[in-house]
Amino acid sequence: MSGVTISTLNRISRERLSSLLLTQPSEEKVVVVDVRDSGMSSPPPQSPPSLLMDRRVDHIGGHIKSSRHVPSGSLDYTAAELARQLKDMEKVVFHCALSQQRGPSAALKYLRERERLFGKESTVATGGVNGEEEVIVEGEGGGAKKQEVLVLDGGFVEWQARYGNDKRLTENYNKELWEAGY
Repeated sequence: MSGVTISTLNRISRERLSSLLLTQPSEEKVVVVDVRDSGMSSPPPQSPPSLLMDRRVDHIGGHIKSSRHVPSGSLDYTAAELARQLKDMEKVVFHCALSQQRGPSAALKYLRERERLFGKESTVATGGVNGEEEVIVEGEGGGAKKQEVLVLDGGFVEWQARYGNDKRLTENYNKELWEAGY
């Protein structure tokens, strides 16, 4: 198992993430996983993975454009499928409202599941994958690109303060929900 802990997970600033998302083709390199709860009940564990990984439009107050909504409570039964779906991404960025508890916990759960499926060498613990040759690693889940797992500093609260009104980066933003503060 990896020696990575919640306190040693790599972080990414909102400025760096926005830059990555605006660089084409970001869909092939970076995916954002929003683990905030939706206020809706999660599908039961026996639901097909397609129901568990949908991009819902009910992210409270808005969400980072093209992010995947995977409520934190569902990761116990969806982490393996998520790791398989995202196996070829260079970077996977997790966040919740503040990225203090649910976001980092989800990132760690995902990282450990990915390492279980594809091997410890399938993730980058520090330093990132920029500038390295693309590395394919083999594990029990098949081959996968080397991947960096990150947590968004400040979560969606800090993101929306800077990029909430930027339609290139944020969808379904509801400014009134954020005016009173989090």
